[in-house]
Amino acid sequence: MADDDVRAQLRGAARAHRPDRARMLARTERGMAGSSGSGAEPRRRAPSRPWPRVVLAAAATAGALVAGGYAVATVVQPPGPGKVTTRPAGPAGPGEDRPAVPAPPPRTEDGPLWSDGSVDPHSNAYWAQSNVTLRTERPLTTLTVELRITQTGGVLDTGHWATLPSADFTVSVDEHDGVLVYRWTLKPGRTVPAGRHVFAGQYNHAEGGRDAKDDTYAATARAPDGASGGELRVRGAF
Repeated sequence: MADDDVRAQLRGAARAHRPDRARMLARTERGMAGSSGSGAEPRRRAPSRPWPRVVLAAAATAGALVAGGYAVATVVQPPGPGKVTTRPAGPAGPGEDRPAVPAPPPRTEDGPLWSDGSVDPHSNAYWAQSNVTLRTERPLTTLTVELRITQTGGVLDTGHWATLPSADFTVSVDEHDGVLVYRWTLKPGRTVPAGRHVFAGQYNHAEGGRDAKDDTYAATARAPDGASGGELRVRGAF
């Protein structure tokens, strides 16, 4: 009977026993770590961080990245469509190109006065002659003819002439600002008769064919008694 009582008590204790699984697992891990023989310390699990701190830290990191990205984009982003860079207007500095002053348009005819500019066909590879031809339907009481030859290299005056009497004109030849200028001015009290008249300037130039596209001429005149309604002006190129 005594043995039956003992067996009954053991069966009741066994049924009432609940094993502590957490403690068993911890012991098993410690046993495995100790038996590895590597001498390494057991790995410790990092303590968990309360979730509010985790959220705040992530938000701060994201904010820093966004701010940094905006700063980089601001520096390296090229101007988009519609963005124009300007600078204050002012005089051009050394080395800056200045806008070219456009030449006045040709005006080869004014009332009774007609004009034309041409390079004489007898010009050659070293020497040339430029002709200004005027035709007037009325006598002229004043007349000034100006022939401008651009310095293209080696341009040097060699003479001039006109079909009108040389004693009726004052003639000058000057070079300034890279231009050789011939000027005929009718003397006071003299008159240019109606008809066709030629004024020619002669000059040497650098060897080869010379381009006369930048050469120009101009003439101003007045007819007696204001028959043309005032001063006459003509101008052109070659």
